[in-house]
Amino acid sequence: MDEDRIETRAVHGGERRPGPEGSVVYPIYQGTVYSVPSGTDYHDLRYIRLNSTPSQSYLHDKLAALEGAEAGLATASGMAAITTALHSVLRSGDHLLVGDCLYGGTHDFLTQHAADFGWTFTFIDPHRPETWEAALTAKTKAVLVESITNPLVRVGRLPEVAAFARANGLVSLIDNTFATPVNFRPVTAGFDLVLHSATKYLNGHSDIVAGAVVGDAEHVERARTTSNHFGGTLDPHAGFLLARGLKTLALRVRAQNENALRLAEFLADRPEVAEVNHPGLASHPDHQRASELFDGFGGMLSIRPAGGVSAAQKLIDAVRLPFDAPSLGGVESLITRPAATSHAGMSPQDRLALGVTDDLVRISVGVESPEDLVADFEQALGTL
Repeated sequence: MDEDRIETRAVHGGERRPGPEGSVVYPIYQGTVYSVPSGTDYHDLRYIRLNSTPSQSYLHDKLAALEGAEAGLATASGMAAITTALHSVLRSGDHLLVGDCLYGGTHDFLTQHAADFGWTFTFIDPHRPETWEAALTAKTKAVLVESITNPLVRVGRLPEVAAFARANGLVSLIDNTFATPVNFRPVTAGFDLVLHSATKYLNGHSDIVAGAVVGDAEHVERARTTSNHFGGTLDPHAGFLLARGLKTLALRVRAQNENALRLAEFLADRPEVAEVNHPGLASHPDHQRASELFDGFGGMLSIRPAGGVSAAQKLIDAVRLPFDAPSLGGVESLITRPAATSHAGMSPQDRLALGVTDDLVRISVGVESPEDLVADFEQALGTL
């Protein structure tokens, strides 16, 4: 299949032809017990915890096909994907370089637990390659960044990060949740491991929790072995729903790209809004880079109403279409204040250092009519 035809790969990538018993839709294999041929390696036993049952292998192939990768692994959550991947490449005494604007869960995991595993880490600015070498140590083993940061939707020097990692013998990891493989495929940019909270866009219907690790076969197999020992495995029913959601990923994300840009352009012209963050806007500091790297600017934006925290909460209360909820990437629009939800575990000082102010409002744009979304925000802004 053509590398650029993501719509076709989303539907047909990883599919079995013909399917079991001739089924077009791959079935759920709920069984935990399978016969074992003599001499089978432990990690090749067919067992749900070992990520090796037919349902899991099918899902892994679909995930890999979407990212253009050699292999894939599904996990029980996005954080399970991140922690499993990090544990697969870091040992006690190792050092990690990490982007300085992270999803709150990733930030909390590193700041609160890295020392427990004997890891050290240094925050780097993904926009300033000239500063990265100074952060290296003799024990640096990996670098982790996000394709589009949460919640300020910044886009770093991503190909340069991957090249820097290769030049210095580091494993490169990237959280591609916000961009999705529809808009950006990090493997082609040189990254070793691509991570997702599949709860979000990959599934797209706000009804499961899952994660994904994809990349070259060697690194994914190390991640699978780590996951097998830690037990953060995705169950077959959730895996079935994720595989089903993946088939419409390209259609959903294309619509969300268009809707988010339309809404961002509307909000940027409103006096009630002091700041709009969306990489599709020419005013965004990373607009040119995003235009060069991505096939779309994503369905996420964040804003700061002119009236501070009270105006932010009033806006959230006044909109009628978006749900006041902290997740993202579903077919329905969502709105939240990250300081009170996704980044609440961070200290106020750390949040402010990243630009996550108390009045910042994050919007995950769904697939509703763009005219209805704009009209809804227009009436909500009228209440401020």
